[in-house]
Amino acid sequence: MTFKAYIDNIQTQTGMTSKDFLAAAEKKGLLKDGVKTQQIVTWLKEEYGLGQGHAMAIVLIFKNATQPQSSTSEAIDKLFKGQKARWREPYDTLLAKIEQFGTDVSVDPTDTYISLLGNKKKFGIIQVTGERMDIGIKLKSQAAGGRFEEAGAWNAMVTHRVRITDPGQIDAEVVEWLRQAYEEAIQIKQKVA
Repeated sequence: MTFKAYIDNIQTQTGMTSKDFLAAAEKKGLLKDGVKTQQIVTWLKEEYGLGQGHAMAIVLIFKNATQPQSSTSEAIDKLFKGQKARWREPYDTLLAKIEQFGTDVSVDPTDTYISLLGNKKKFGIIQVTGERMDIGIKLKSQAAGGRFEEAGAWNAMVTHRVRITDPGQIDAEVVEWLRQAYEEAIQIKQKVA
C-alpha cells in the first residue's frame, strides 16, 4: 500500500485530513519538542481508532511538518562530505551536461543518492562512496552489457548501473545513455498525461 493510500484510508475512516490532524495535535500540545512518538500513536489509536500503521503514517506527517527541511543544495552537500568530497566536481560537471537535455531536468536528493528527473520522472540516480560514483540509468530499451551492467538488487528504480572509479570514465557514452533514459522517461510521462 502506498503512503497516499494510507492517508486516503485514514481520511475515509476518520473524516479528517492531514491538516486536521496537525491542528488537533497542535491543540493537544503533541507537536512540541520532547513528545515521544508512542504518546502520539497512543492518542491516535484511542481518539481516532487508528491502527499502528495508520498512526505511524500520521506521525510521519507530523515530523515532516515540524522538522526543518534542508534545501536541495544542502542535502546534496551532505552526500559529498568527507572522503566522498572528491566526487563533487565530477558530479557538478556531469550535472551541467545533463541539464542541457531540457529545461525540465531536476535533481531530488535522498539520504543516500540523488535522483535525476526529467519532467518529474526519474531517469537516473547518482550514488557516491569514497571509492567510486555509481550511476544508475533507467533505460528499458537497452540491454545490459560491458560496463553498463544490470542494476539488479543495487537499486530497483533503475535498470543499469555504471561503476565509475575515475572521473575520466564519465564520458560521452555515459552521457548518451543518460540522455536516452531522459528521453524515454519524458515520453512515458507525456503518454500518461
